[in-house]
Amino acid sequence: MKVKEIMTSPVICAQIDTLAGDVAKLLAQHKISAVPVTDREGTVVGLVSEYDLLARTGQYARDIMSPGILSVNEETDIDAVRSLLIERRIRRVPVMAGQRLVGIVSRSDIVRQMAVQWYCDVCGEPVRGERRPQSCPKCSAPGARFTQDPHPPGV
Repeated sequence: MKVKEIMTSPVICAQIDTLAGDVAKLLAQHKISAVPVTDREGTVVGLVSEYDLLARTGQYARDIMSPGILSVNEETDIDAVRSLLIERRIRRVPVMAGQRLVGIVSRSDIVRQMAVQWYCDVCGEPVRGERRPQSCPKCSAPGARFTQDPHPPGV
């Protein structure tokens, strides 16, 4: 499964000259824990998280953001992102299409994807993911042949 299948899009962002208080309002209003920070051309230059708001002082997003963030592209495999989040101990990664921000994928996006399991009616192959697979990776049956497990894993 690829990042584009589970990423959150569109992304709530702040510009470098957004007031720190307005960044806090964005997080509260949208019930999110961080926002990418963009420059005037729309290039992602950092990220402001709840931690940044609590631990750093400054008037603008540029003053409190964490610069030099990692990013992935839409075709990145979810397992690669999961490893990146674990190894780097980060909570989210912006998704880029060239220089353009197209989404963000977080730990919670991956956990949600893990919680749903589908079964191929033809061969019984299990596939985890929020959305019905397009085809079976084992027997190539079409996605319409998949049914969702009524009991999430661990229940």
